[in-house]
Amino acid sequence: MPLLTVTDLRTWFHTRNGVYRAVDGISFSVERGETLGIVGESGSGKSVTCYSIMGLVPTPPGRIESGTALFDGVDLLHCSPKQARSIRGKRVAMIFQDPMTSLNPYLRISEQLIEPLLIHEKISRREALSRALAMLEEVGINDAAQRIHLYPHEFSGGMRQRVMIAMALITKPELLIADEPTTALDVTVQAQILELIKKMQRELGMAVIFITHDLGVVSGLCDRVQVMYAGRIVETADTRTLFYSPKHPYTRALQRSIPSMQDKGTELFTIPGMPPDLSKPIAGCAFAPRCEYVTARCQAEKPELGPVSATHDQACLRVQAGEL
Repeated sequence: MPLLTVTDLRTWFHTRNGVYRAVDGISFSVERGETLGIVGESGSGKSVTCYSIMGLVPTPPGRIESGTALFDGVDLLHCSPKQARSIRGKRVAMIFQDPMTSLNPYLRISEQLIEPLLIHEKISRREALSRALAMLEEVGINDAAQRIHLYPHEFSGGMRQRVMIAMALITKPELLIADEPTTALDVTVQAQILELIKKMQRELGMAVIFITHDLGVVSGLCDRVQVMYAGRIVETADTRTLFYSPKHPYTRALQRSIPSMQDKGTELFTIPGMPPDLSKPIAGCAFAPRCEYVTARCQAEKPELGPVSATHDQACLRVQAGEL
């Protein structure tokens, strides 16, 4: 049985300018010990999916219109606030996208690190500080004993990201959601952070949902990948299959956009056009206006995920018809 099963999740934002269908009917599952990658351009619904699971969508304007998110038998979308608090931060933890704004600038690092332990495990401050110090050392912060009582502004961006990882892992969660944790970091620190997440996953046996727009990161970290576009999943497969045999035109275009996969000296490929306005109804395939293989049928008929193989699904009408 999967650790997390999400079914028909729809999260919409009701604003003065219209209803934005940020997540519009997605389903997926995560097994224990597995790493699932969620990729797509900015605005495709990756982060909102995970904020919905964590119960962090601001209400209003956000509202979960439908769906379930069963975590070890508990529906995270419809459980009581008390039950949600007992799971969030303890059994399910999240590394947020921007360490510069996710840490409280008025509190010392020590206070922010021990808070999950004091809330969820009811241990003494001395024991909590001891575990926080050990976790800082585990994530590679030198002189942790001297630095643990500093404020966030006294750390570099890479060090703050390590603190965020330490805070997420200190309760030894069963599921870790990492929302683009390496976006603001340089390449060297990014590699260290990714290796750290893999190391902690091996030691704790936890499942990981890794959100990113970087397919290069996904190739070396994830077991399975799902590609999102305009609030929907357009392709999902194991990592090797997705990279060596992508089917959906959007997935192919994302791969062509990776600089390292292009011939040296040639013009960098970019996907033409812009993502659709999610506040307006989309009649057919959301990717149709940007797709080089578009037909009249694509513009009129909304595609659904269909199987390519037992572990590979995609949502392109022409691929499903055998035309591509």
